[in-house]
Amino acid sequence: MDSPTELEQSLQAAGWRARDLPGHMGRVGPLWTRKLEGGWSYGLISTEQHLNPAGVVHGGMLVTLLDHALSAIAWEAAKRQACVTISLDTSFHGAVKPGVFVEANGVIARQTRSLIFMRGTLNANGQEVVSGQAILKISGG
Repeated sequence: MDSPTELEQSLQAAGWRARDLPGHMGRVGPLWTRKLEGGWSYGLISTEQHLNPAGVVHGGMLVTLLDHALSAIAWEAAKRQACVTISLDTSFHGAVKPGVFVEANGVIARQTRSLIFMRGTLNANGQEVVSGQAILKISGG
């Protein structure tokens, strides 16, 4: 196994933990997680595998990270019941280059018995690069 990079060491010192997940997120990760007082924060280190032909992180990759983070936050709010995204609207505000940590955060705007309405952002180098809002359906266990 390779030794941690300076960025990885910095993330670990700030309380982040790298997680290798199964499925799709396992192919694009590792996903980094950090427990916050009010919940969790998620992120990834952008690499060459995430780039589009223009040399910046592919918009689909950024949407994948936002969707995963919002789904995980909804899952916690739904008492660990599965939640599926039924709507996700995103706006792009900036490009992300390789070697940058992209952090995803989300908040619940409203929750009913079967739906969770959320807002989320992705930040890189202190700048918001993506914002979005989502509706997730609590689909049970």
